Amino acid sequence: MPALSPSRARPLDSKALARWPIPDHGADADKEARGHVLVVAGSEEVPGAALLAAVAALRAGAGKLTVAAPRSVALGLALAIPEARVIPLDQSPSGALQARAVARLAPLVDKVSAVVLGPGMLDERRSIAFVRALLPLFSSSTVVLDAVAMSIVREGSFVQPVILTPHAGEMAHLTGLSKESVCLDPHKVAAEAARRWNACVALKGAETFIAMPSGETWRFTGGSSGLATSGSGDILAGLIGGLSARGMAPLAACGWGVVLHARAGASLARQNGALGYLARELAGEFPALIHAAGSRRQRRRE
Repeated sequence: MPALSPSRARPLDSKALARWPIPDHGADADKEARGHVLVVAGSEEVPGAALLAAVAALRAGAGKLTVAAPRSVALGLALAIPEARVIPLDQSPSGALQARAVARLAPLVDKVSAVVLGPGMLDERRSIAFVRALLPLFSSSTVVLDAVAMSIVREGSFVQPVILTPHAGEMAHLTGLSKESVCLDPHKVAAEAARRWNACVALKGAETFIAMPSGETWRFTGGSSGLATSGSGDILAGLIGGLSARGMAPLAACGWGVVLHARAGASLARQNGALGYLARELAGEFPALIHAAGSRRQRRRE
């Protein structure tokens, strides 16, 4: 199927979002109804990535949270995120999660709705071995891959629901293209990657292109420069994971995630200025933004 030109991508706007309403679980719904998200992330050098992704998943409205992290940082994460169950996993001398540690997560297979895998993980080679072992275990869950976990795409296409959110540099690394080539035609690159990998791909940038294996593509232009800050991608991965846990399909979760992430940045920019707000502050904006989206939908019904 020939690649579409960027002008053929559909606008990711309010009309598009109305097709994918964020689930209203009702006033009587308990935490089980809003889904269980598993965040597998972090390293000795970047433990905060797991914290950012995990908090974002809860702020998206997920009902339950489990964090699995290297043993050396697990206790710190447990203290920093008292809402979470934290599972320490064995790590290699380099700090990477060992593939055999996946066995610790097997009891969660029938409980987890979505998995966020990769924020803050280092040592690409050993991390890929861990990802290779984990994916078949959670074949019924939507998996959001981030950072070095995305490098598993070199081993073939996916047979389960997967979302990837690379920026241009990461996409260049994954595809073997130059970063300049990716930036020259991001829509084409995202569309071809989605088909090749059989995944939902959000190629982040000044314009974000979301592509599906079917060839369906969407274009979002509402981002801002303040979102280009350390930890912002971890927040987005956790947000998409939280929305997925609540029952949203990959395209809907990814589309809403990109938009809510941008709206949170816009809100902080109005409060603090265009630059200098922190990624950790984004997640605190999500509940009100999600509530406002639901209120607008309710008013349209009335």
